[in-house]
Amino acid sequence: MSTIYIMIAIALYLGVLIILGARFAKDNNTVEDYYLGGRKLGPYVTAMSAEASDMSSWLLMGLPGVAYLSGVCDAFWTAIGLGIGTYLNWLLEAKRLRYYTEIIDADTVPDFYEKRFRDKSHVLMGISAVVIVIFFVPYTASGFAACGKLFSSLFGIDYVVAMLISAVIIIAYTAMGGFMAASTTDFVQSIVMTVALIAVVCFGVSQAGGIHEVSAFANSLDGYISIFNMNDYSSGASVSYGGFITIISTMAWGLGYFGMPHILLRFMAIEKPEKIALSRRVATVWVFIAMGVAIFIGIMARAMANYGAIGELEDAERAVIVISQKLAGFGVFPALLAGVILAGILACTMSTCDSQLLAASSSISENILHEVMGIKMDEKKNILMARITLVVIAIFAVFVARNPNSNVFNIVSFAWAGFGGAFGPIMILAIFWRRTNKQGAIAGMICGGAMVFIWHYLLKPLGGIWGIYELLPAFILGLVVCVVVSLLTPEPEQEILDEFDRVLTLSKSTGKAS
Repeated sequence: MSTIYIMIAIALYLGVLIILGARFAKDNNTVEDYYLGGRKLGPYVTAMSAEASDMSSWLLMGLPGVAYLSGVCDAFWTAIGLGIGTYLNWLLEAKRLRYYTEIIDADTVPDFYEKRFRDKSHVLMGISAVVIVIFFVPYTASGFAACGKLFSSLFGIDYVVAMLISAVIIIAYTAMGGFMAASTTDFVQSIVMTVALIAVVCFGVSQAGGIHEVSAFANSLDGYISIFNMNDYSSGASVSYGGFITIISTMAWGLGYFGMPHILLRFMAIEKPEKIALSRRVATVWVFIAMGVAIFIGIMARAMANYGAIGELEDAERAVIVISQKLAGFGVFPALLAGVILAGILACTMSTCDSQLLAASSSISENILHEVMGIKMDEKKNILMARITLVVIAIFAVFVARNPNSNVFNIVSFAWAGFGGAFGPIMILAIFWRRTNKQGAIAGMICGGAMVFIWHYLLKPLGGIWGIYELLPAFILGLVVCVVVSLLTPEPEQEILDEFDRVLTLSKSTGKAS
Protein backbone atom coordinates (compact mmCIF):
# COMPACT_ATOMS: atom_id res chain seq x y z
CA MET A 1 0.00 0.00 0.00
CA SER A 2 2.86 2.38 0.80
CA THR A 3 4.13 2.00 -2.78
CA ILE A 4 0.83 3.38 -4.08
CA TYR A 5 1.14 6.51 -1.93
CA ILE A 6 4.73 6.99 -3.08
CA MET A 7 3.57 6.73 -6.69
CA ILE A 8 0.77 9.25 -6.03
CA ALA A 9 3.22 11.81 -4.59
CA ILE A 10 5.66 11.37 -7.48
CA ALA A 11 2.83 11.52 -10.06
CA LEU A 12 1.56 14.79 -8.57
CA TYR A 13 5.05 16.23 -8.69
CA LEU A 14 5.56 15.23 -12.32
CA GLY A 15 2.12 16.62 -13.18
CA VAL A 16 3.10 20.02 -11.80
CA LEU A 17 6.15 20.06 -14.10
CA ILE A 18 4.01 19.38 -17.17
CA ILE A 19 1.53 22.11 -16.17
CA LEU A 20 4.36 24.62 -15.77
CA GLY A 21 5.72 23.68 -19.19
CA ALA A 22 2.30 24.29 -20.77
CA ARG A 23 1.90 27.54 -18.83
CA PHE A 24 5.07 29.10 -20.22
CA ALA A 25 4.65 27.78 -23.77
CA LYS A 26 2.46 30.75 -24.74
CA ASP A 27 5.11 33.25 -23.58
CA ASN A 28 7.69 32.14 -26.15
CA ASN A 29 7.26 34.67 -28.97
CA THR A 30 10.94 34.98 -29.92
CA VAL A 31 14.05 32.83 -29.82
CA GLU A 32 15.38 35.01 -26.99
CA ASP A 33 12.20 34.20 -25.04
CA TYR A 34 12.71 30.49 -25.64
CA TYR A 35 16.40 30.37 -24.71
CA LEU A 36 16.68 33.22 -22.17
CA GLY A 37 13.12 33.88 -21.03
CA GLY A 38 13.36 37.42 -22.41
CA ARG A 39 15.92 38.19 -19.67
CA LYS A 40 13.13 38.40 -17.08
CA LEU A 41 14.37 36.00 -14.41
CA GLY A 42 13.94 37.17 -10.82
CA PRO A 43 16.84 36.97 -8.32
CA TYR A 44 15.50 34.01 -6.31
CA VAL A 45 14.55 31.96 -9.35
CA THR A 46 17.93 32.78 -10.90
CA ALA A 47 19.81 31.64 -7.80
CA MET A 48 17.89 28.47 -7.05
CA SER A 49 17.41 27.34 -10.65
CA ALA A 50 21.15 27.75 -11.26
CA GLU A 51 22.04 25.61 -8.26
CA ALA A 52 19.30 23.03 -8.83
CA SER A 53 20.45 22.61 -12.44
CA ASP A 54 24.00 22.18 -11.15
CA MET A 55 23.51 19.63 -8.36
CA SER A 56 21.90 16.73 -10.30
CA SER A 57 21.33 13.40 -8.53
CA TRP A 58 24.85 13.71 -7.14
CA LEU A 59 23.49 15.75 -4.21
CA LEU A 60 21.09 13.10 -2.86
CA MET A 61 22.89 10.01 -4.11
CA GLY A 62 26.57 10.53 -4.90
CA LEU A 63 27.63 12.72 -1.97
CA PRO A 64 25.85 10.69 0.76
CA GLY A 65 27.25 7.53 -0.83
CA VAL A 66 30.84 8.79 -0.59
CA ALA A 67 30.34 9.83 3.05
CA TYR A 68 28.71 6.49 3.92
CA LEU A 69 31.67 4.47 2.64
CA SER A 70 34.71 6.50 3.67
CA GLY A 71 33.61 9.27 6.00
CA VAL A 72 34.00 13.03 5.84
CA CYS A 73 37.30 13.58 4.03
CA ASP A 74 36.65 13.02 0.31
CA ALA A 75 33.14 14.46 0.47
CA PHE A 76 34.37 17.44 2.49
CA TRP A 77 37.06 18.56 0.05
CA THR A 78 34.74 18.05 -2.92
CA ALA A 79 32.05 20.14 -1.22
CA ILE A 80 34.54 22.87 -0.29
CA GLY A 81 35.77 23.08 -3.88
CA LEU A 82 32.25 23.24 -5.28
CA GLY A 83 31.11 25.76 -2.66
CA ILE A 84 34.03 28.10 -3.33
CA GLY A 85 33.56 27.62 -7.08
CA THR A 86 29.88 28.54 -6.76
CA TYR A 87 30.65 31.74 -4.86
CA LEU A 88 33.48 32.85 -7.15
CA ASN A 89 31.46 32.10 -10.26
CA TRP A 90 28.64 34.37 -9.08
CA LEU A 91 31.07 37.00 -7.82
CA LEU A 92 33.36 37.18 -10.84
CA GLU A 93 31.35 36.22 -13.90
CA ALA A 94 27.65 36.83 -13.33
CA LYS A 95 27.32 40.61 -13.50
CA ARG A 96 29.85 41.23 -16.26
CA LEU A 97 28.43 38.43 -18.40
CA ARG A 98 24.90 39.80 -17.93
CA TYR A 99 25.92 43.27 -19.15
CA TYR A 100 28.16 41.95 -21.91
CA THR A 101 25.53 39.67 -23.44
CA GLU A 102 22.89 42.42 -23.40
CA ILE A 103 25.21 44.97 -25.03
CA ILE A 104 26.28 42.63 -27.85
CA ASP A 105 22.85 40.93 -28.05
CA ALA A 106 24.08 37.37 -27.37
CA ASP A 107 21.53 34.67 -26.51
CA THR A 108 23.83 31.65 -26.03
CA VAL A 109 27.37 30.97 -24.86
CA PRO A 110 28.71 30.30 -28.41
CA ASP A 111 26.93 33.47 -29.56
CA PHE A 112 28.70 35.42 -26.82
CA TYR A 113 32.12 34.11 -27.86
CA GLU A 114 31.57 35.02 -31.51
CA LYS A 115 30.25 38.53 -30.88
CA ARG A 116 32.72 39.27 -28.08
CA PHE A 117 35.69 38.60 -30.43
CA ARG A 118 33.99 39.71 -33.72
CA ASP A 119 34.69 36.34 -35.33
CA LYS A 120 33.04 36.72 -38.73
CA SER A 121 34.39 33.33 -39.82
CA HIS A 122 32.08 31.58 -37.29
CA VAL A 123 34.98 29.29 -36.32
CA LEU A 124 34.77 30.14 -32.62
CA MET A 125 31.00 29.71 -32.56
CA GLY A 126 31.23 26.40 -34.42
CA ILE A 127 33.89 24.98 -32.08
CA SER A 128 32.08 26.04 -28.92
CA ALA A 129 28.74 24.68 -30.21
CA VAL A 130 30.36 21.33 -31.01
CA VAL A 131 31.94 21.24 -27.53
CA ILE A 132 28.50 21.74 -25.97
CA VAL A 133 26.94 18.95 -28.00
CA ILE A 134 29.84 16.54 -27.40
CA PHE A 135 29.67 16.87 -23.63
CA PHE A 136 25.98 17.56 -23.07
CA VAL A 137 24.52 14.58 -24.94
CA PRO A 138 26.20 12.00 -22.65
CA TYR A 139 25.68 14.31 -19.64
CA THR A 140 21.93 14.41 -20.37
CA ALA A 141 21.98 10.65 -20.97
CA SER A 142 23.42 10.14 -17.50
CA GLY A 143 20.43 12.03 -16.08
CA PHE A 144 17.96 9.89 -18.00
CA ALA A 145 19.81 6.81 -16.75
CA ALA A 146 19.65 7.98 -13.13
CA CYS A 147 15.86 8.48 -13.39
CA GLY A 148 15.47 5.08 -15.01
CA LYS A 149 17.46 3.35 -12.30
CA LEU A 150 15.43 5.05 -9.58
CA PHE A 151 12.03 4.04 -10.99
CA SER A 152 13.27 0.57 -11.85
CA SER A 153 14.57 -0.13 -8.33
CA LEU A 154 11.50 1.35 -6.63
CA PHE A 155 8.69 -0.19 -8.60
CA GLY A 156 10.26 -3.15 -10.37
CA ILE A 157 9.70 -1.59 -13.80
CA ASP A 158 11.95 -2.55 -16.67
CA TYR A 159 14.88 -0.12 -16.75
CA VAL A 160 14.42 0.96 -20.37
CA VAL A 161 10.69 1.59 -19.87
CA ALA A 162 11.35 3.60 -16.70
CA MET A 163 14.07 5.61 -18.41
CA LEU A 164 11.84 6.38 -21.39
CA ILE A 165 8.98 7.59 -19.17
CA SER A 166 11.34 9.93 -17.33
CA ALA A 167 12.83 11.22 -20.58
CA VAL A 168 9.40 11.90 -22.14
CA ILE A 169 8.32 14.00 -19.14
CA ILE A 170 11.52 16.05 -19.14
CA ILE A 171 11.33 16.56 -22.92
CA ALA A 172 7.65 17.56 -22.72
CA TYR A 173 7.87 20.44 -20.26
CA THR A 174 11.21 21.69 -21.57
CA ALA A 175 10.21 21.63 -25.25
CA MET A 176 6.90 23.37 -24.51
CA GLY A 177 8.02 26.06 -22.09
CA GLY A 178 11.65 26.63 -22.98
CA PHE A 179 13.97 28.49 -20.62
CA MET A 180 11.29 29.96 -18.35
CA ALA A 181 9.69 26.55 -17.86
CA ALA A 182 13.07 24.97 -17.13
CA SER A 183 14.05 27.76 -14.72
CA THR A 184 10.72 27.84 -12.89
CA THR A 185 10.58 24.06 -12.56
CA ASP A 186 14.18 24.13 -11.36
CA PHE A 187 13.13 26.59 -8.67
CA VAL A 188 10.30 24.27 -7.63
CA GLN A 189 12.70 21.34 -7.73
CA SER A 190 15.16 23.14 -5.45
CA ILE A 191 12.35 23.45 -2.89
CA VAL A 192 11.54 19.75 -3.24
CA MET A 193 15.23 18.89 -2.83
CA THR A 194 15.38 21.00 0.34
CA VAL A 195 12.28 19.32 1.81
CA ALA A 196 13.78 15.94 0.96
CA LEU A 197 17.04 16.73 2.76
CA ILE A 198 15.25 17.94 5.90
CA ALA A 199 12.83 15.00 5.98
CA VAL A 200 15.58 12.40 5.57
CA VAL A 201 17.69 13.92 8.34
CA CYS A 202 14.81 14.21 10.83
CA PHE A 203 13.60 10.65 10.25
CA GLY A 204 17.08 9.13 10.06
CA VAL A 205 18.32 10.72 13.27
CA SER A 206 15.24 9.52 15.15
CA GLN A 207 15.73 5.98 13.85
CA ALA A 208 19.43 5.97 14.76
CA GLY A 209 18.63 6.87 18.39
CA GLY A 210 19.34 10.60 18.27
CA ILE A 211 22.11 12.94 17.18
CA HIS A 212 24.31 11.81 20.08
CA GLU A 213 24.25 8.20 18.87
CA VAL A 214 25.11 9.22 15.33
CA SER A 215 28.01 11.34 16.59
CA ALA A 216 29.28 8.62 18.93
CA PHE A 217 29.28 6.00 16.18
CA ALA A 218 31.03 8.28 13.68
CA ASN A 219 33.74 9.08 16.24
CA SER A 220 34.24 5.37 16.95
CA LEU A 221 35.33 4.65 13.35
CA ASP A 222 39.02 5.17 12.72
CA GLY A 223 39.58 8.16 10.42
CA TYR A 224 35.87 8.52 9.63
CA ILE A 225 35.43 12.18 10.64
CA SER A 226 38.95 13.32 9.74
CA ILE A 227 39.51 15.73 6.84
CA PHE A 228 42.94 14.25 6.09
CA ASN A 229 42.23 10.54 6.44
CA MET A 230 39.52 8.15 5.27
CA ASN A 231 37.95 5.07 6.76
CA ASP A 232 38.42 1.95 4.63
CA TYR A 233 34.95 0.36 4.49
CA SER A 234 36.17 -3.23 4.08
CA SER A 235 38.85 -3.26 6.79
CA GLY A 236 37.65 -0.45 9.06
CA ALA A 237 41.18 0.99 9.18
CA SER A 238 42.15 4.63 8.69
CA VAL A 239 43.95 5.38 5.41
CA SER A 240 45.63 8.55 4.19
CA TYR A 241 43.65 10.66 1.76
CA GLY A 242 46.73 11.34 -0.32
CA GLY A 243 48.12 14.69 0.77
CA PHE A 244 48.12 18.18 -0.69
CA ILE A 245 48.04 17.17 -4.38
CA THR A 246 44.96 15.00 -3.88
CA ILE A 247 43.17 17.76 -1.96
CA ILE A 248 43.89 20.33 -4.68
CA SER A 249 42.79 17.85 -7.35
CA THR A 250 39.50 17.22 -5.54
CA MET A 251 38.83 20.92 -4.93
CA ALA A 252 39.45 21.53 -8.65
CA TRP A 253 35.86 20.42 -9.21
CA GLY A 254 35.00 24.05 -8.40
CA LEU A 255 36.78 25.26 -11.55
CA GLY A 256 34.11 23.60 -13.64
CA TYR A 257 31.57 26.28 -12.74
CA PHE A 258 33.34 28.93 -14.82
CA GLY A 259 32.49 27.06 -18.03
CA MET A 260 29.07 25.48 -17.38
CA PRO A 261 26.73 26.71 -20.17
CA HIS A 262 23.50 25.90 -18.31
CA ILE A 263 24.65 27.96 -15.31
CA LEU A 264 26.05 30.81 -17.41
CA LEU A 265 22.67 31.10 -19.14
CA ARG A 266 21.10 32.00 -15.76
CA PHE A 267 23.55 34.87 -15.40
CA MET A 268 22.61 36.08 -18.88
CA ALA A 269 18.86 35.87 -18.15
CA ILE A 270 18.46 37.70 -14.82
CA GLU A 271 16.16 40.70 -15.19
CA LYS A 272 18.12 43.21 -13.09
CA PRO A 273 21.94 42.94 -12.90
CA GLU A 274 21.93 44.81 -9.58
CA LYS A 275 20.03 41.84 -8.07
CA ILE A 276 22.92 39.47 -8.77
CA ALA A 277 24.44 40.13 -5.34
CA LEU A 278 21.24 38.86 -3.72
CA SER A 279 21.22 35.81 -6.01
CA ARG A 280 24.85 35.13 -5.12
CA ARG A 281 24.15 35.12 -1.40
CA VAL A 282 21.09 32.89 -1.75
CA ALA A 283 22.87 30.44 -4.06
CA THR A 284 26.04 30.19 -1.98
CA VAL A 285 24.27 29.72 1.34
CA TRP A 286 21.98 27.06 -0.12
CA VAL A 287 24.83 25.15 -1.75
CA PHE A 288 26.99 24.98 1.38
CA ILE A 289 24.06 23.97 3.60
CA ALA A 290 22.69 21.42 1.11
CA MET A 291 26.07 19.73 0.63
CA GLY A 292 26.74 19.72 4.37
CA VAL A 293 23.38 18.06 5.02
CA ALA A 294 24.02 15.54 2.23
CA ILE A 295 27.34 14.53 3.83
CA PHE A 296 25.63 14.19 7.19
CA ILE A 297 22.99 11.92 5.62
CA GLY A 298 25.74 9.54 4.51
CA ILE A 299 27.21 9.47 8.04
CA MET A 300 23.74 9.06 9.55
CA ALA A 301 22.91 6.17 7.20
CA ARG A 302 26.10 4.37 8.29
CA ALA A 303 25.02 4.81 11.93
CA MET A 304 21.51 3.56 11.11
CA ALA A 305 22.99 0.44 9.54
CA ASN A 306 25.17 -0.13 12.61
CA TYR A 307 22.21 0.16 15.00
CA GLY A 308 20.00 -2.07 12.84
CA ALA A 309 17.59 0.65 11.68
CA ILE A 310 18.41 -0.30 8.08
CA GLY A 311 20.48 -3.12 6.61
CA GLU A 312 24.01 -2.74 5.33
CA LEU A 313 23.89 -1.06 1.92
CA GLU A 314 25.28 -2.97 -1.04
CA ASP A 315 25.05 0.25 -3.05
CA ALA A 316 25.92 3.24 -0.83
CA GLU A 317 24.37 5.71 -3.29
CA ARG A 318 20.94 4.22 -2.49
CA ALA A 319 21.08 5.46 1.13
CA VAL A 320 18.34 8.07 0.71
CA ILE A 321 16.16 5.62 -1.23
CA VAL A 322 16.46 2.96 1.48
CA ILE A 323 15.69 5.47 4.25
CA SER A 324 12.67 6.72 2.29
CA GLN A 325 11.35 3.19 1.82
CA LYS A 326 11.61 2.59 5.56
CA LEU A 327 9.79 5.85 6.27
CA ALA A 328 6.97 4.79 3.92
CA GLY A 329 6.12 1.85 6.19
CA PHE A 330 4.94 4.12 9.04
CA GLY A 331 1.56 5.12 7.53
CA VAL A 332 -0.16 7.21 4.88
CA PHE A 333 1.45 10.58 5.60
CA PRO A 334 4.96 9.12 6.00
CA ALA A 335 4.47 7.27 2.70
CA LEU A 336 3.47 10.50 0.96
CA LEU A 337 6.48 12.22 2.53
CA ALA A 338 8.68 9.37 1.29
CA GLY A 339 7.28 10.05 -2.17
CA VAL A 340 8.32 13.70 -1.84
CA ILE A 341 11.83 12.60 -0.82
CA LEU A 342 12.10 10.32 -3.83
CA ALA A 343 10.70 13.12 -5.98
CA GLY A 344 13.62 15.16 -4.60
CA ILE A 345 16.03 12.71 -6.20
CA LEU A 346 14.12 13.08 -9.46
CA ALA A 347 14.24 16.86 -8.99
CA CYS A 348 18.04 16.80 -8.72
CA THR A 349 18.30 14.91 -11.98
CA MET A 350 15.53 16.57 -13.97
CA SER A 351 16.68 20.09 -13.08
CA THR A 352 20.01 19.30 -14.71
CA CYS A 353 18.61 17.48 -17.74
CA ASP A 354 16.20 20.23 -18.79
CA SER A 355 18.90 22.90 -18.68
CA GLN A 356 21.34 20.72 -20.60
CA LEU A 357 18.79 19.97 -23.29
CA LEU A 358 18.14 23.68 -23.82
CA ALA A 359 21.84 24.53 -23.99
CA ALA A 360 22.57 21.71 -26.43
CA SER A 361 19.59 22.45 -28.67
CA SER A 362 20.46 26.15 -28.82
CA SER A 363 23.97 25.22 -29.96
CA ILE A 364 22.59 23.33 -32.94
CA SER A 365 19.46 25.28 -33.94
CA GLU A 366 20.59 28.82 -33.12
CA ASN A 367 24.36 28.62 -33.55
CA ILE A 368 25.18 25.90 -36.09
CA LEU A 369 22.07 25.94 -38.32
CA HIS A 370 21.24 29.64 -38.12
CA GLU A 371 24.63 31.33 -37.75
CA VAL A 372 27.28 28.94 -39.10
CA MET A 373 25.22 27.40 -41.95
CA GLY A 374 23.26 30.59 -42.63
CA ILE A 375 19.76 29.06 -42.63
CA LYS A 376 17.30 31.94 -42.22
CA MET A 377 13.80 31.57 -40.73
CA ASP A 378 11.16 33.80 -39.17
CA GLU A 379 10.60 33.78 -35.40
CA LYS A 380 7.85 31.14 -35.41
CA LYS A 381 9.91 28.75 -37.51
CA ASN A 382 12.96 29.49 -35.36
CA ILE A 383 11.08 28.44 -32.21
CA LEU A 384 9.68 25.37 -33.96
CA MET A 385 13.19 24.42 -35.08
CA ALA A 386 14.45 24.93 -31.52
CA ARG A 387 11.84 22.51 -30.19
CA ILE A 388 12.52 19.94 -32.91
CA THR A 389 16.25 20.15 -32.26
CA LEU A 390 15.70 19.66 -28.53
CA VAL A 391 13.65 16.52 -29.16
CA VAL A 392 16.24 15.12 -31.59
CA ILE A 393 19.07 15.67 -29.10
CA ALA A 394 16.99 14.02 -26.38
CA ILE A 395 16.46 10.99 -28.63
CA PHE A 396 20.24 10.66 -29.02
CA ALA A 397 20.62 10.94 -25.23
CA VAL A 398 17.96 8.22 -24.75
CA PHE A 399 19.93 5.97 -27.10
CA VAL A 400 23.12 6.54 -25.12
CA ALA A 401 21.27 5.87 -21.84
CA ARG A 402 19.78 2.55 -22.97
CA ASN A 403 22.45 0.57 -21.08
CA PRO A 404 21.38 0.10 -17.41
CA ASN A 405 24.99 -0.64 -16.41
CA SER A 406 26.37 2.75 -17.49
CA ASN A 407 28.41 4.55 -14.83
CA VAL A 408 26.57 7.79 -14.16
CA PHE A 409 29.23 9.36 -11.95
CA ASN A 410 32.08 8.81 -14.42
CA ILE A 411 30.06 10.35 -17.26
CA VAL A 412 29.20 13.42 -15.18
CA SER A 413 32.78 13.80 -13.98
CA PHE A 414 34.18 13.69 -17.52
CA ALA A 415 31.60 16.11 -18.97
CA TRP A 416 32.13 18.53 -16.06
CA ALA A 417 35.86 18.52 -16.79
CA GLY A 418 35.18 19.04 -20.49
CA PHE A 419 33.23 22.25 -19.99
CA GLY A 420 35.55 23.51 -17.28
CA GLY A 421 38.64 22.90 -19.40
CA ALA A 422 37.30 24.16 -22.74
CA PHE A 423 35.11 27.09 -21.66
CA GLY A 424 36.21 28.10 -18.15
CA PRO A 425 39.54 29.83 -18.91
CA ILE A 426 38.19 31.54 -22.05
CA MET A 427 35.12 32.89 -20.25
CA ILE A 428 37.19 34.35 -17.41
CA LEU A 429 39.68 35.99 -19.77
CA ALA A 430 36.95 37.23 -22.12
CA ILE A 431 35.30 39.30 -19.39
CA PHE A 432 38.39 40.28 -17.37
CA TRP A 433 41.29 40.75 -19.82
CA ARG A 434 40.74 43.25 -22.64
CA ARG A 435 43.81 41.98 -24.53
CA THR A 436 42.22 38.55 -25.11
CA ASN A 437 41.66 38.04 -28.84
CA LYS A 438 39.96 35.60 -31.20
CA GLN A 439 43.12 33.60 -31.92
CA GLY A 440 43.82 33.11 -28.21
CA ALA A 441 40.23 32.08 -27.50
CA ILE A 442 40.22 29.48 -30.28
CA ALA A 443 43.61 28.05 -29.28
CA GLY A 444 42.77 27.97 -25.58
CA MET A 445 39.39 26.32 -26.15
CA ILE A 446 40.83 23.60 -28.39
CA CYS A 447 43.80 22.87 -26.12
CA GLY A 448 41.73 22.87 -22.91
CA GLY A 449 39.10 20.56 -24.38
CA ALA A 450 41.69 18.24 -25.96
CA MET A 451 43.64 17.98 -22.71
CA VAL A 452 40.57 16.54 -20.97
CA PHE A 453 40.63 13.59 -23.37
CA ILE A 454 44.42 13.23 -23.34
CA TRP A 455 44.71 13.30 -19.55
CA HIS A 456 41.71 11.07 -18.90
CA TYR A 457 42.51 8.34 -21.41
CA LEU A 458 46.31 8.45 -21.78
CA LEU A 459 47.90 9.95 -18.67
CA LYS A 460 45.50 9.20 -15.81
CA PRO A 461 45.85 5.39 -16.18
CA LEU A 462 49.56 5.77 -15.35
CA GLY A 463 48.60 6.49 -11.72
CA GLY A 464 50.60 8.50 -9.19
CA ILE A 465 50.56 12.24 -9.80
CA TRP A 466 49.00 11.53 -13.21
CA GLY A 467 45.90 10.31 -11.38
CA ILE A 468 44.65 13.83 -10.57
CA TYR A 469 41.30 15.01 -11.91
CA GLU A 470 41.68 15.96 -15.58
CA LEU A 471 39.88 19.28 -15.10
CA LEU A 472 42.85 20.83 -13.28
CA PRO A 473 45.53 20.35 -16.00
CA ALA A 474 43.01 21.11 -18.76
CA PHE A 475 41.98 24.40 -17.12
CA ILE A 476 45.59 25.48 -16.56
CA LEU A 477 46.62 24.60 -20.12
CA GLY A 478 43.62 26.38 -21.66
CA LEU A 479 44.35 29.50 -19.59
CA VAL A 480 48.08 29.58 -20.45
CA VAL A 481 47.57 28.89 -24.16
CA CYS A 482 44.90 31.59 -24.49
CA VAL A 483 47.16 34.18 -22.81
CA VAL A 484 50.28 33.26 -24.79
CA VAL A 485 48.57 33.13 -28.18
CA SER A 486 46.74 36.41 -27.49
CA LEU A 487 50.05 38.11 -26.71
CA LEU A 488 51.74 36.67 -29.81
CA THR A 489 48.98 37.86 -32.16
CA PRO A 490 47.59 41.34 -32.91
CA GLU A 491 45.56 43.02 -30.18
CA PRO A 492 41.78 43.38 -30.63
CA GLU A 493 40.30 46.25 -32.67
CA GLN A 494 39.60 49.52 -30.87
CA GLU A 495 35.85 48.87 -31.13
CA ILE A 496 36.24 45.69 -29.07
CA LEU A 497 38.43 47.44 -26.51
CA ASP A 498 35.94 50.29 -26.13
CA GLU A 499 33.13 47.78 -25.68
CA PHE A 500 35.11 45.98 -22.99
CA ASP A 501 35.67 49.27 -21.16
CA ARG A 502 31.95 50.05 -21.31
CA VAL A 503 31.09 46.69 -19.72
CA LEU A 504 33.73 47.28 -17.06
CA THR A 505 32.21 50.66 -16.22
CA LEU A 506 28.66 49.26 -16.08
CA SER A 507 29.65 46.31 -13.90
CA LYS A 508 31.07 48.73 -11.33
CA SER A 509 27.88 50.78 -11.26
CA THR A 510 24.21 50.09 -10.56
CA GLY A 511 23.02 51.39 -13.91
CA LYS A 512 21.43 49.42 -16.72
CA ALA A 513 23.15 48.35 -19.90
CA SER A 514 20.57 50.05 -22.02
